[in-house]
Amino acid sequence: QVQLVESGGGLVQPGESLRLSCAASSGNIFRIKVMGWYRQAPGKERELVAVNSDDGSTRSAYFAEGRFTISRDKNAVYLQMNSLRPGDTAVYHCYARAVVAGIHENDYWGQGTQVTVAS
Repeated sequence: QVQLVESGGGLVQPGESLRLSCAASSGNIFRIKVMGWYRQAPGKERELVAVNSDDGSTRSAYFAEGRFTISRDKNAVYLQMNSLRPGDTAVYHCYARAVVAGIHENDYWGQGTQVTVAS
């Protein structure tokens, strides 16, 4: 198992910025293949924000382009969110696809951190 712990959410006004952090840990040896962020707004399905693969490639949603920046540092991932809009209000979940003990490959999710953008 891999545990993902997020931090950095909060309440901000439109146009402001937030930086989300997520750290992965496990009691076993693990390797993260993909790590990033999804979000889920009330009444909507969970959607991709941005993910980073271990080959260095990044995949981002259209709404993240030019405003959100994903970065990784080994077993941690960060999301710098600028020019936030009310439509960005959602619970942001950290995601990782990891191989544990060299054998078991699974998807893991964090509990989520609330981001609220309102005047």
